[in-house]
Amino acid sequence: MRATSSVIVGRVAETCLLGNALDDASRRSGRAVFFVGDAGIGKSRLVGECAYRAYARDMPVLRGRATSTGLVVPFRPLIEALSSRFRAAGPPTDPELDPYRPALARLVPEWRQGSSPGYPETVVELAEALLRLLSVLGKEHGCVILLEDLHDSDTETIAVVEYVIDNVAELPVLLLGTLRPEPGAALDLVRSAEQRQVATVRELTPLGEAEVLEMTASCLETTPEEVPQATHERLAGRAGGNPYLVEVLLADLLDSGQLRRSGDRWQAYCSPDAAVPTGVVRSWARRLDRFDAPVREVLLCAATLGSQFSVTVLQTVTGLDDRTLFSHLRSAVEASIIAPDGADPDRYTFRHALTAEALVASLAPAERAAMARRAAHSLEAVTHELGDEQLQLMASLQMAGGDRHGAARQFAAVGRRMLTAGASGSAVILLDRARSLAHASDVRAVTEALAVAHAEAGELDTALALAAELPPVPARSQAAEQRGETHVRIAWAAVMAERTEEAAGQIRAARSLLGAVPPPEKEAALDVVEGHLALLPGQSRPEQSQPGHTPPDQSRPEQSQPGQASREKAAPEGEAREAVRDAARRAAAVAEERNLPVVACQAWQLLALLSREHGFDEADSCLERMLSVAEQHTLPVWRVEALVRLGANTFMRTGDPARLETARTAAESLGALVPTQTVDGLLAMNAVMRGEWDGAQEIIERSVAASARIRNLGAHRYLLLASATLAAHRGRRRDLDRALVRFRRAGGEESLLVPLQLGLCRAFAALLEEDRGRALADLDASLAWESEHPSFFYLSGRHGLRPLLRTIEGLDGRTELAAALGSPGADLAWNQLFLRLADAVLRGREGDTERAARVVRSAVADAAAFPLARHLGLRLAAGAALAEKWGEPVAWLRAAEEYFYAAGIQPVAAACRAGLRQAGVSVGQHRGGWDRIPARLRTSGVTPREYEVFVLLAERPGNQQIARRLSISPRTVEKHMASLLSKTGRSDRAALCEFSAECAAEHD
Repeated sequence: MRATSSVIVGRVAETCLLGNALDDASRRSGRAVFFVGDAGIGKSRLVGECAYRAYARDMPVLRGRATSTGLVVPFRPLIEALSSRFRAAGPPTDPELDPYRPALARLVPEWRQGSSPGYPETVVELAEALLRLLSVLGKEHGCVILLEDLHDSDTETIAVVEYVIDNVAELPVLLLGTLRPEPGAALDLVRSAEQRQVATVRELTPLGEAEVLEMTASCLETTPEEVPQATHERLAGRAGGNPYLVEVLLADLLDSGQLRRSGDRWQAYCSPDAAVPTGVVRSWARRLDRFDAPVREVLLCAATLGSQFSVTVLQTVTGLDDRTLFSHLRSAVEASIIAPDGADPDRYTFRHALTAEALVASLAPAERAAMARRAAHSLEAVTHELGDEQLQLMASLQMAGGDRHGAARQFAAVGRRMLTAGASGSAVILLDRARSLAHASDVRAVTEALAVAHAEAGELDTALALAAELPPVPARSQAAEQRGETHVRIAWAAVMAERTEEAAGQIRAARSLLGAVPPPEKEAALDVVEGHLALLPGQSRPEQSQPGHTPPDQSRPEQSQPGQASREKAAPEGEAREAVRDAARRAAAVAEERNLPVVACQAWQLLALLSREHGFDEADSCLERMLSVAEQHTLPVWRVEALVRLGANTFMRTGDPARLETARTAAESLGALVPTQTVDGLLAMNAVMRGEWDGAQEIIERSVAASARIRNLGAHRYLLLASATLAAHRGRRRDLDRALVRFRRAGGEESLLVPLQLGLCRAFAALLEEDRGRALADLDASLAWESEHPSFFYLSGRHGLRPLLRTIEGLDGRTELAAALGSPGADLAWNQLFLRLADAVLRGREGDTERAARVVRSAVADAAAFPLARHLGLRLAAGAALAEKWGEPVAWLRAAEEYFYAAGIQPVAAACRAGLRQAGVSVGQHRGGWDRIPARLRTSGVTPREYEVFVLLAERPGNQQIARRLSISPRTVEKHMASLLSKTGRSDRAALCEFSAECAAEHD
């Protein structure tokens, strides 16, 4: 019989915790739970119990385990978890997952569509995709993801787990993980999560004597009273309360005949001092001796390969044919030593990690080393190229066989592969391992690669320290070129982290190694890095340096800025800017000549940023070249980057979002969340400016929370600003204030978005409240900020709205308007409307009334895409036209009044009515505004005019403020207030204001 327990013993509190966590997940209250304990303590039993209970509730279950072989395989537990659920069933079809399928295809390659290169997702993007998948799976009943042996996980998996822990609270998901209490990233994460109270952690302690007795009885299918006392004492004394060891030692007693069934009772046939195994190793050695020699040899060889092993590799090492090998494996399966791996048909796994360790330990050291060398030589002799896992396995075998230097070369090779593939965290582990084993002649090259891996993993200080420790190399040698490339790559990481001093130091180090005249391709790479460094706020061009970017394999999103089109960099000034531009042109030419497509794209991107001050035509020319290079060399990340920037420029010039939509489709097809969210920010702002407010809100809602989760701060802040601008352009002050609080908390007021916040958001809010003084103050503040922090934002009002207001107020004339019209910002359709209206106002003052009227008609016709700006511009220009008797101010005011009344922006509508009355025109009352009034106010007899006053009371303004905003007299306000108090039954003004705030909250 098999000595395994069919029930879980001694874990009542833990099973209750799991039951509660499953209940919570089914109610969309996600949790993260971790069981920590030594090998064999019962973690997997609890995971199995959780899966059983989840299946009973019809909850989807995804289950994966990290490999305990020492191999570093990025995302291994997650790949296994998704495969366990979807390998047979195929990918989920919910359309909500469409943007995330390319990222998920990195975990389940069968989901990848097409043969084009995939987008190199960041770990955070992949984590967000997994979170969305789990959320979709759990819609009906909740979902469970089970990740075992996290202590053996790669750093990328740990990062994904951390992301899920931090964001699972409001989702129908239970994350259950297990790990040993071994120092490392997994245990640090779990302890930190427990301290932050975002995860529940339970330490599994050994079973007590009574629980060991209960477990033994369960294994023997009897009662505790029927377990022989000698057997119980032996198991309780030697197993240490470890359930796995209880089963192993009990199996040895059964196999050796020391415990047998006699009639209806169990009988022990050994005295307490009889010869018995002194530990698990001897126990497994005795069990192994009972197999035939060929089966024993296969098991020992398999254990040498690790607790999980590939049948293909085992066959390569043993040289057995299929029939013989699978016959031996079946024997081991029947003995409950190994089992097929359900997630991978080519793999088997030992029933417990301790099993493989004990089998290997049963061999003499010399025999273990000889077996490892033989296995390593078998792998080395294969003719096909080995994959990353096989190379790591060969390295582990070489190390076990005594070939430390050979193992170092294999670890280093795989580490470099992973670095190129973007798995920098795993690359750090492997390269660090290689460095500790490498021959003295190889240490330098391995350390250089390790420094780059640390830099790209975000561990810049460690990278800098390693680079500082490197021994000197001769200048202008091949070793100097390799060292120079290391410094350039670390410099780029420092630029991305805005560590300007460190970046400049690495650039100086690279130049000192490469000499006064570096090889052209190295010079081009340096140029682009230095160019982006020069664009950082407060930077000037480094002495003797010229701009550049990253080497060819650095096209990952967080490194190459995909999706950051909405976040402009500061502009260097004067001669420094021209030097940066000249160097970028040279870099682009060299990169294209020498077939360095990524460097070419980076150079053209830099040139596009620098060319914006000369106008959009030149910038677009650079971007079109960047797009051409990206498409010619199949660089999907750079293609998306070019499309995003071209789309942003087109949108600003014409107001047409079509090209932005194309860019979003391209980004979404790659699963590129960062640029997709950035485009959503631009599309949302575009929709606000076009008056498509519902569409803007929908775009904001689909990306704002996700952009915060994946820490895409540039896009997140822009989406928050779009939300605030939406509230401002709808005349909703309370919504605006709340949105600006969120924007400030996200660091928006320390970002380069401040001019837009002041000029496109706050100034418009003030104008829609008929407060021109405050609007001009906001626009002046925006201009002052831009003077302190040069940038290329053209929607801040500096190039459009501010000149119009100052012209109307008589503060600007022809000279100032000519300067505004000569700037690149004048090319924007949004700005052209206001500049042309300013021109019309000046022409009217100059007596050229006919030309002034034609300019207004032309400007209004061309601004059809921007209804709010068009009608606001007409409302502003009408005052000057009435005073100077030109144009059609009455028609303009009527059109504006109809628009703003329908939009619910009463202060401007009221001002338009006041202007019409001032012009001597009769103004009809809107009698159709009853539908705007809530039912409980309408039934109380509140009129539309009274309701306009009531809505403003939520902000607790004075009568003078209300009168100014509604363009009525304070006396009229007093009458409306008295009527509202009477009709609503409120005792005083404070109570009426509170009632207004309640109604506003209900409306929100």
